Amino acid sequence: MRWLSISAAIASISVVGIAIGLGMPLLSIILETRGYSASMIGLNTAIAGIASIAAAPLATPLAVRFGVVWTMLAMILLGALAFIGFYFAPSFWMWFPLRVALHLALTVLFILSEFWISTSAPAHRRGLVLGIYATVLSLGFAAGPWLFSQMGSSGFMPFGTVFLLVMIAAIPVLAAWQESPNIVPEGGKSGFIRYIWLVPTATAAVLVFGAVETGGFALFPVYGNRIGYSEGDAALLLTMIGLGNVIMQIPLGMISDRISDRRLLLLICAAVGLVGMVLLPYIKADWHVMAGLLFLWGGVVAALYTIGLAHLGSRLHGHELANANAAFVLCYGLGMVMGPQAIGIGMDVFGTDGFGWSIGIFFAAYIVLAGCRLALEARRS
Repeated sequence: MRWLSISAAIASISVVGIAIGLGMPLLSIILETRGYSASMIGLNTAIAGIASIAAAPLATPLAVRFGVVWTMLAMILLGALAFIGFYFAPSFWMWFPLRVALHLALTVLFILSEFWISTSAPAHRRGLVLGIYATVLSLGFAAGPWLFSQMGSSGFMPFGTVFLLVMIAAIPVLAAWQESPNIVPEGGKSGFIRYIWLVPTATAAVLVFGAVETGGFALFPVYGNRIGYSEGDAALLLTMIGLGNVIMQIPLGMISDRISDRRLLLLICAAVGLVGMVLLPYIKADWHVMAGLLFLWGGVVAALYTIGLAHLGSRLHGHELANANAAFVLCYGLGMVMGPQAIGIGMDVFGTDGFGWSIGIFFAAYIVLAGCRLALEARRS
């Protein structure tokens, strides 16, 4: 186990977790208080997904030219500066290029940190390492809303706090520069895109996760406000989702190592996600019941990413895995585009219940896809 390398990659992903966990609700609440509709908030958030799509094919060329560590450090700095730029941007249109810069940086960090972990972890412990990786990412998601609930959305403090935490996370990345892997690109653009179709159950899982995570985190504070919760109570519900992610990723990752077909576990996770959103309108009046449901729901739904990545790693190796990781994150970016827009429009058209219904549609579509794939292969065998 190359723990220094693994720690460096995990530190970089903590940047993503904190930036998304605190930034999504913070920016959405600021726009809500300025009078923007849920659709406009969703549109601005969806720009993050477009940036991720554009950044995915750039990660490997940047790392080849400048090295993995220096590319990651540059992205950490770019992301920190972009985030703090939201505080100083007076006009709404300025938030669009800032979203692009922020999520371009985060996407490159995603791809390079995942590749670094894949090359540093031995095959027989990949599930454990990916579980730790996902847990730290989830800790960032949980810590972000908690920090938001303590600091609120006014003033410079939440922006300055994220900037400071992000810069601290750069230290272990720099410390491990001698152990960073080399990336040699393979093929052209066609070789990059084709991995989406080679493992569709994994790439569709991360697309659904990207849509639900980004759209849900961005618009849940708006949803909580509209059903009567305070800003702090809504943020704490997001923290419960993050805590579920933290506690359940390692156990679910280890379970996935012990079953013959990870796609069955992915199907179960999507079913739990759908059931949770069906129940949401009936329990929304009770904060404690809602917190318990979101704790379980958040942990299981986040496993779509963890188990999907493990499924990808079990099917592909070497340079193919590096290209597949980029395609994996590309699908995550597609989900980031689709999710906020779908959920925002759903809330504008159907009211508050449109939040849960819109998210439920993503899970239902994945259940159909994964179920058909499993049934088709069962018939062939």
